[in-house]
Amino acid sequence: MIASRAGTKVFYLLGLLFFYTQCAQANPEDQKAFAIAKQNACLGCHAMNRKIVGPSFQSVAQKYKNDPNAQVFLKNKIAKGGAGSWGVVPMPANAKLTDTELSLLAAWGLRGAPSEN
Repeated sequence: MIASRAGTKVFYLLGLLFFYTQCAQANPEDQKAFAIAKQNACLGCHAMNRKIVGPSFQSVAQKYKNDPNAQVFLKNKIAKGGAGSWGVVPMPANAKLTDTELSLLAAWGLRGAPSEN
């Protein structure tokens, strides 16, 4: 009986360790996108899973998940800003971002902004 409890505990601990390592390993592109979002004040208006001023990144991913043009649309929206997609509060333009940075941010947002943070 004691041996089976110890085996069960070890099994669960190994499972938790595996789960933790899978969750803790952030994709390098996700890390870059998170850093760009942080540097450009995106996280002041957007959170991963809740609305602040703008929609959550998860809401954005949900809204555009079946839109084949979403990547291009979001790159344009991030670069030029605007209002109307989520309400009347305008999103400021991020014209200083490179095309690569815009692509990273748009793809990351479409994945729901996965992050280790």
